[in-house]
Amino acid sequence: MTPPPAAAAAGRKSPATVLLLYVACAIVLLLLLTSYSPRLQSGRSLHRRLKLHPKSFPSSSSAASGGSGGQHQQQHNHHAASFDPAIAELERRLDDKEWEREHYRLLHGDEDGGEPDDHMKEWEEFLKEEEDFINDDDRFNLADRIRALFPKIDVSPTDGFVSLEELTSWNLEQARADQHHRSAREMELYDKKGEGIVSFETFNTLRQESHGNGNMLGFPWWKEEHFNASDANGDGFLDKSEFNDFLNPSDSDNPKIISLLSRQEIRQRDKDGDGKLNFDEYFSGLHDHIHGYDDENADISHIGNMTAAKIRFSKLDKDNDGFISEHELEPVLDKLYLSERYYARQQAVHAISEADTDHDGRLTLDEMIENPYTFYGSVYLSDDDDYFHDEFR
Repeated sequence: MTPPPAAAAAGRKSPATVLLLYVACAIVLLLLLTSYSPRLQSGRSLHRRLKLHPKSFPSSSSAASGGSGGQHQQQHNHHAASFDPAIAELERRLDDKEWEREHYRLLHGDEDGGEPDDHMKEWEEFLKEEEDFINDDDRFNLADRIRALFPKIDVSPTDGFVSLEELTSWNLEQARADQHHRSAREMELYDKKGEGIVSFETFNTLRQESHGNGNMLGFPWWKEEHFNASDANGDGFLDKSEFNDFLNPSDSDNPKIISLLSRQEIRQRDKDGDGKLNFDEYFSGLHDHIHGYDDENADISHIGNMTAAKIRFSKLDKDNDGFISEHELEPVLDKLYLSERYYARQQAVHAISEADTDHDGRLTLDEMIENPYTFYGSVYLSDDDDYFHDEFR
């Protein structure tokens, strides 16, 4: 029996109703997918895992770095400080354990490359525990970490944005904390009595026994002249702060170290031995090194350009006597000895270029949360590990 027309029509759904049902299902499915997005919940990608990297920082045989003779080597070997102080602390502890292991083998002659000793097993256990911790979203949530750090970075002024200057200052603060930690650890090798001071005699004797003469400067640094320049108060000893300056002269504000670095540069290029640089000595030895470093507006055509060199020379020659003295060279030392400030700025420039999605030259909290790999690149391990710049690991 055929149903009445009215009943048949009631049993069918109109095209509009079917369309609405499909749209509703699609919306529900989209909401479900979004709610399970790990990026929104934790700022972490499914295919990236945080992995601690021991920095393996150089000992005193190569800690002093910079100089036109070592710029490229220094830049290649430089390790950027971690963005997050919590990560930095874990990496320092990890690096300390590695340093202790190497120091143990140095003292006991255990360099046969055999099976890991008990100290190495402790190091590996520590590494696994800490990596499990930073990969647990309940204990170490990247989005929450960035939210906690943002107001500590956004300080000059506090306006809801992180500028290049603010991020550079933050990076530099983290880098200097690492630097002072390494220097204090290195000082333990020489301060056997725990007095907090080191004499040149003690340093020189132990350094030659363990480290030799190598460094990354364009000239030998471990002489008594350099030690004395680092001795700010002139008491014949280096305390922790002075020892840090001794190991890291390119980052020192000590006027005696700055003067000595300038004098060393003059010595290397002063062919006629008059204690200053004429134009020919400047052009053949310095111009290309100091032009363009940390200068976004530098014109590459000025490299090796005689006219550009004469303009720069005249700016440096403040007393217009036709020579560049030690004092006149001091303003460009930061281009010859790349400091942590240089690297902090480069790291900040890179981060802003990666995370500044609206291209206004500054970062919001949302931009930082949406791009966590930019700030935690030093500890990310991904399926495409080559993606990250080595200098920011």
